[in-house]
Amino acid sequence: MDYRSIFQEAVDQLHAEKRYRVFANLERIVGKFPQAIHRSGGAAREVTVWCSNDYLGMGQNEDVISALCNAATKMGSGAGGTRNISGTNHPLVELELELADLHNKEAALVFTSGFISNEASISTIAKLLPDCLILSDELNHSSMIEGVSRSGCEKKIFRHNDLAHLEELLRAAEPQRAKLVVFESVYSMDGDIAPIEAIADLAEKYGAMTYIDEVHAVGMYGPRGGGITDRDGLADRIDIIEGTLAKAFGALGGYITGPRAVIDAVRSYAPGFIFTTALPPSIAAAATASIRHLKQSQTERETHQQQARATKQALGAAGFPVMPSETHIVPLLVGDPELCKKAADRLMDVHGIYIQPINYPTVPRGTERLRITPTPYHDDQLISELCSALQEVWNTLGIPFASGKNEDPVRSDRIVNLTVPKAGG
Repeated sequence: MDYRSIFQEAVDQLHAEKRYRVFANLERIVGKFPQAIHRSGGAAREVTVWCSNDYLGMGQNEDVISALCNAATKMGSGAGGTRNISGTNHPLVELELELADLHNKEAALVFTSGFISNEASISTIAKLLPDCLILSDELNHSSMIEGVSRSGCEKKIFRHNDLAHLEELLRAAEPQRAKLVVFESVYSMDGDIAPIEAIADLAEKYGAMTYIDEVHAVGMYGPRGGGITDRDGLADRIDIIEGTLAKAFGALGGYITGPRAVIDAVRSYAPGFIFTTALPPSIAAAATASIRHLKQSQTERETHQQQARATKQALGAAGFPVMPSETHIVPLLVGDPELCKKAADRLMDVHGIYIQPINYPTVPRGTERLRITPTPYHDDQLISELCSALQEVWNTLGIPFASGKNEDPVRSDRIVNLTVPKAGG
């Protein structure tokens, strides 16, 4: 058997479908965010990044960097082992206490990434619940899909943010059966928000546990940065709140918070937690510094929302097809995978602007887009430069401008298993 050709064929398929992913070689510049050095073909030049998940620029914060450096100087570069075998360093313990406080929960547990925290926690919680039925939003992140799949439990997929469909599925289940509803607060591709309070009402009515992914909201929403549940005063209505340290907090890692018994059970049974090396003390210290800062400071959140609104308004006024978004995420519809990549390439090559194209299966076919994420540091001048660059790209490539009416993003009934070999996107 020609093993190599099998893998080459899988990659060639992605190229043929115009959805092969090219990774930009970037070197972030402390003190100049959102500028970065882009290296390609032996050349290097400064570009403006418009698609970073460092939503508040906290990866450049002086206190965060100082905390990281101080911890590394005192305790070294690595954790030295798993949590069970010498890896439970003191900064990591402090971080978990800080996270529990952020969400007003009894306990927290830190993982090496947000993907792992979802995969390990959902699968473990569902396995421990007797004959658990999982009810999952159709647009949940692949990490949640993988957690549901790895649990081995029966699952039901409810249409995106469709309360009637969720209630129909809950009503059909045996009243005494264990049920787990898993969903997100902010969906990162469309920028819409789940009806959290209504989902919590349904969960209480039908005796279900709730698990919410707040990765695209923590740090940015709420009086202390606890996410949408913090903003809307709903944290106590949700059993498990999951988040990331790698986006608005500008560090690395994922976590869950919730009742002490649940957190202890995941700690004790989840292979994705037990058998992996702990976060280094430097990363834990940096994350804690960021969380503490954002619990107190409103400046970053307020400026972030201001510049996100300004970006949406400027793009809309210029006639670009800005997809409806309730949050800081600004999706710009292209609707064709090849054009989407060409637009991204031209923005980088001609204008020194980096925006990653988002294609299937991350989003449904026909909704390919540029996903723009303004930060507090994308000032009005940068917004103006973005509009001018997009105008040139749209005209050069013949990408349709907005029709004049604000259409909802295209939906589909697809449930994509992102773990299949030819997923790509």
